[in-house]
Amino acid sequence: MLGVHFAITAEQEKTLLDADGDDAAVSEIIEDLEEEWSDDTLQVETDKAWDAIHRCLTDGSLDPDAGDPPLSLTVAGGRHLHDEIYVVHVTADEVRAVAAALLDIDEPWLRARFGAFDDDYTGSADDQDFAYTWSNFVDVRAFYQRAAAAGRAVIFTAT
Repeated sequence: MLGVHFAITAEQEKTLLDADGDDAAVSEIIEDLEEEWSDDTLQVETDKAWDAIHRCLTDGSLDPDAGDPPLSLTVAGGRHLHDEIYVVHVTADEVRAVAAALLDIDEPWLRARFGAFDDDYTGSADDQDFAYTWSNFVDVRAFYQRAAAAGRAVIFTAT
């Protein structure tokens, strides 16, 4: 599953939240959002690294309820809007908290947590996998800074 974060407008946020509970409607909104997105500064793709990033920022599991906010909200720990795929909402206020918390994360901190994952992790958890995870984490951290500065909520999708 490939992960993407979008810093959405208040109108897009309202549309998604109004569709919560209707997986087909949420899927359609996300599909339209992905097709029409034009601002690369308010989007970040994490490919498959989102999985390891979430695990590093929580308890090593992929459980969306694991860990403590605000770090747990970075990837999969927000409000889930779809029952079968990841469509995770983080409010603008939460985005500001996440952005601030991510500034404290450095490479040694992430490295210390990397690989202490549940058995269901499918990555190699080697040095190359860490370099890939760190590079994507740096992009996510910068994205959250931009999203917070823009006062936007964030939607994370993995399909």
